[in-house]
Amino acid sequence: MSSATLTVTALHRYPVKGLSPEPLASASLEAGRYFPGDRLFAIENGPSGFDPAAPVHQPKIKYLMLMRNEALARLRTRYDDATGVLSIHDGDREAARGDLGTREGRLAIEAFFRRFVAKELRGPPKVLTAPEGYRFTDSRSGFISLINLASVAAIEARVGAPVDPLRFRGNLHVTGLPAFAELDLVGAELVTEAGLRLKVTKRIVRCAATNVDPATGQRDLAIPEALQKTLGHADCGIYAEVVAAGEVRGGDVLRVVPG
Repeated sequence: MSSATLTVTALHRYPVKGLSPEPLASASLEAGRYFPGDRLFAIENGPSGFDPAAPVHQPKIKYLMLMRNEALARLRTRYDDATGVLSIHDGDREAARGDLGTREGRLAIEAFFRRFVAKELRGPPKVLTAPEGYRFTDSRSGFISLINLASVAAIEARVGAPVDPLRFRGNLHVTGLPAFAELDLVGAELVTEAGLRLKVTKRIVRCAATNVDPATGQRDLAIPEALQKTLGHADCGIYAEVVAAGEVRGGDVLRVVPG
């Protein structure tokens, strides 16, 4: 694997946990930091116990998320960094808009979710904001997530249907490796010519969120079950941490340096 290279084909961020992706042309990655603009917010599904003054990683079940709330995939959301405004479209209409930096704006977003997923709420929905140095990632070490498109293609063959890579909600889509070869990179570094270095930390275990079509919100596949049946595990994709800062953009090549 020492001569292997990966090519970045797409970048995405997910400003609000469980809501839609935002494509990026590039991202500036900082050592020890999360993917820029990713999982900055979450929608609490009833009291979660999350304390922004002393943040502790919470199970995703405490928030609205695709594993349980598949209707979220129908929504198209956009977060504006400059204004702090989150807009939510349901079909062709704007269903809600609010400045997440203000109480009024958060209340507007919370009111929308009280209506939208009324039967799935365990208590009042509440917009949570990640404090400095914390993000609402599924994994405590989920700084950057990479999805191998060859693995996605192999999953298509296993389930007998097209599989949108966005089902896996990764930050970087990459090509160049055989299917599921990314799972063997734990401990290795991924390095660009410009000096960006990512250290692969763990495999990503997939949950039922991948069964939801990101375009329709329909729960139409059984991806973790298919992986478990054919491979003996439900892993697809990897997490990495930034060990040396740098810019990453579509078309960049990452060289694999064994750990």
